[in-house]
Formats: sequence, structure tokens, C-alpha cells
Amino acid sequence: MPATTRCLHPTPCPSADSPDRDAAQTVAGHPEQGWSLLCNGVLLFEDTGELLPDGQIIAPHRPTGASGERAVPEARPQRRLTTV
Repeated sequence: MPATTRCLHPTPCPSADSPDRDAAQTVAGHPEQGWSLLCNGVLLFEDTGELLPDGQIIAPHRPTGASGERAVPEARPQRRLTTV
């Protein structure tokens, strides 16, 4: 979808160059592949990275907790299975 396409939703979606661009409505979602196409032409990836219509890459920007810790829990160590 070109960046010049006008949003036809009742409440217009933010443009691709707005700070809140990822609040635009999803027009094509592919969670099995980890991405969604938004109304404003932004490709939003499950890691919160973005690809803008002009080709600009926005690095992932996951939220952090109040103390600055990662909001995403760390992976637990795998338990080693023993065979008898």
C-alpha cells in the first residue's frame, strides 16, 4: 500500500511517519510468519520492529518495566532429560 493512500476507516489511522504509527489498523495479519501489514503501509513484526513504506527500518522497541528491567520474561533453562 503506498504511503499516499488515504485511510478510509471511520477514525483515520496515524500516518506512517507519526510516532504512533503502529496504532493503525491491521489490514493483513500473518502471525504464523510474525508480521502484520497496517493500514498506513507499515510492516509490523512480532518483535516490535517495523519496516516503513519508504524502506526505513525501525529497530524493535519492546516496553520495559518501571525499574528499567525487561518486561519480557527471560527463558527458563531447559531441564536435561536422562534416559534409563
